[in-house]
Amino acid sequence: MMIAGAFTAMLLLLFAGVPIGFGMAIVGVAGFMLISGVDAGFAMLGQVLFDSSLSYELSVLPLFILMGNFIARSRMSEELYVASNAFLGHYRGGLAMATVVACGGFSAVCGSSMATVATMGKVALPQMKRYGYSHNLACASVAAGGTLGILIPPSVVLVLYGILTGTSIGALFAAGMLPGLLGIVLYMAAVRGVTLLDSAAGPRGERIGWAERWRALSRIWAVLLLFVLILGGIYGGVFTPTEAAGVGAFGAFLIALVRRTLTWKLLGEILVESSRTSLMMMLVFIGALLFSNFINIARFPYMLADMVSSLSVSPLVVILVLFLVYVVLGAVLESLSMMLLTVPVFFPLVTQLGIDPVWFGIFVVVVIEIGLITPPLGMNAFVLKAVHPEARMGGIFKGLIPFIAADFVRVGLIVAFPSMVLFLPALFGG
Repeated sequence: MMIAGAFTAMLLLLFAGVPIGFGMAIVGVAGFMLISGVDAGFAMLGQVLFDSSLSYELSVLPLFILMGNFIARSRMSEELYVASNAFLGHYRGGLAMATVVACGGFSAVCGSSMATVATMGKVALPQMKRYGYSHNLACASVAAGGTLGILIPPSVVLVLYGILTGTSIGALFAAGMLPGLLGIVLYMAAVRGVTLLDSAAGPRGERIGWAERWRALSRIWAVLLLFVLILGGIYGGVFTPTEAAGVGAFGAFLIALVRRTLTWKLLGEILVESSRTSLMMMLVFIGALLFSNFINIARFPYMLADMVSSLSVSPLVVILVLFLVYVVLGAVLESLSMMLLTVPVFFPLVTQLGIDPVWFGIFVVVVIEIGLITPPLGMNAFVLKAVHPEARMGGIFKGLIPFIAADFVRVGLIVAFPSMVLFLPALFGG
C-alpha cells in the first residue's frame, strides 16, 4: 500500500507540473523518512547529493554531451546525409532511407536522440520536401531515425543504465551495436513498405555516379575517425569509458576547429547548452537514486521477485509483461525519466530470474525507443515540431506507424535471439 501510494503521489506531482527529478526526490525522501525516521531521511539525502556530485563515473555524462554538441554544431550531419543520399537516393523512398542511415551515423558520435532529430530535421526535411516526399513519411523517417541516438554507442542513456545498475558500460556499448544496425535495416524496410503501398510517397531521386559517391564518402572521415577512436580505445584497453568521453569531447573540439565552424560565440553557446543539459540529467539521476533508496528499503523489488517466483512463470513471460508496462509508460513519460524510474524496481527482479543485465539494458533501451515515437508524448515528434512548426503532429504520428511496427519486430528478434545482443560483449571480453 505504501509503494502504491508513493507511485500515485509521484504521478500526481508530475501531472501538476513538478519536474520528474524533483518529483522522485520528494517522494523518495518522504517515503524513506516514514520507514526509517526523519534524521535517517535527511542523512540519506545528504549522502546521495554528496556522492553524486563527486562521482568520477558520472563525469562521463557532461563529456559525452559536450562531444555531441560539438558534433551537432560542426555540420557533420550534412555530410553524412549527402554520403547516404549518394548511395540510396535513386531508389524509391531513397531520401528517407538515407535519412535513417545518416541518423544512425550521426547518433554514433552524438549519443542524443533529441539532438539527432533536431539536427537531421534541419538537413533532411527540406530536401525531401523539394523532391515531393509525403509529409508523413518525411517527418516520420527523421523522428524514427533519431531514436537510434540512445542505442548506438556512445549512448548517454546506456551510460546512465550502467552507472545505475553497476553494469559494464563498455559491454553495454558493444551490445548496442548489432541491435542498432538492425534498427537501421528495419527502418529502411519500413520506408520500402510505405513506398510499395504508395509510390508517390517517396519518389526516386537522381542516380549519382561512383566517382561522386566516393567523394561524398571521403568527406565523412571525421565521423568515422571519432567513432573508431572512442570505441577502439575502450575495447583496446587504452582508456576507460570515462576517459573515452574526455578524448571524444576533445576530439570533437579539434574537428570543429579544423573545419573552421567554431567561433567564440558558438563555443559559449555550446558550453552553456552542455551545462544545462548535464545539470538536468544530474537532477533526474539524483531524484532516481533517492526514489530507488526508498523502494529498496521498503523491499518492494524483493517482494515483487518473491511474488513472481511464487507464480512459477518463466522469464519469457516476465519479459513480455515488462514490455507491455514500458509501452504503456512510454505513452505518458519521457524516455530518460522512464528508465530511471523503472530500472531500480525491475533490475533486482530480472537478475534474480537469471536474465543477463547487459541484455536487459539493451532490451530496456530498445523499448524506450518505441516510447520516443508513440503518442501522445512521443518526444521525438515534439522536437521535430519545434524545429519545423509547419509539421502536423497528426501526420507525424500516422507516418510513424510502420516504424513502430519495425521496432516491435526488433524487440521480438532480441527476445528470441539473445545472442544478437551478447555476441559482441563476449567477443570483446565483456
